[in-house]
Amino acid sequence: MTCMDCDVTLRASITRHLRDFTRRTVPDGHGQRAAVAVVVIDEGDGADLPGLMPPRGDSARAALLLTRRSAQLRRHAGQWALPGGRLDAGEAAEAAALRELRVEVGLRLGADAILGCLDDYPTRSGFAITPVVVWGGRIRELVPDPGEVASVHRIPVTEFLRADAPLLEAGPDPARPVLLMPVADSWIAAPTAAVLFQFREVCLRGLSTRVAHFDQPAFAWR
Repeated sequence: MTCMDCDVTLRASITRHLRDFTRRTVPDGHGQRAAVAVVVIDEGDGADLPGLMPPRGDSARAALLLTRRSAQLRRHAGQWALPGGRLDAGEAAEAAALRELRVEVGLRLGADAILGCLDDYPTRSGFAITPVVVWGGRIRELVPDPGEVASVHRIPVTEFLRADAPLLEAGPDPARPVLLMPVADSWIAAPTAAVLFQFREVCLRGLSTRVAHFDQPAFAWR
């Protein structure tokens, strides 16, 4: 699989694809507003996941920043996640994504790091999530908040281009298959998987693939 470096060429390509993409929004009143940060970052020390080879030396391969949520959290404890959370009153999705990055993993980025947004994704748990694509670049140190984050993983973007992705399973609604994204020897479920799949399609492949019709597994509804 072709390596993608975390460099100006990749940033320009993602920026162009997002500029050409017409995103879809969820109307107000159809879920509590939230935002997640889809951060493109260097692979650094790697994903630290069984089934993924660790990088050799100081890797400049592009990766996405994902977390496993703390077991102490009331909702979605232990699940895969992108840094994010609810919007404060009057707050824009982009500002919320940057704020949650600071809180959850100690990553401070300015508004100039924002490359664009993907489609809103309505969740079974009552949220309308806006994915904000952010350029992190070469970041050496992250400081996760142990109250919110159990672990941090830098997963190479090429992992999301696997030929067996996405995985679709039957759900309660025949018109809405459950979407999973394979990663290493396991998988990530929607809603996070839906955002990852659309990032792949729009930002890496330049396609206008939609994902709001994909469902989540039952454990992610609560």
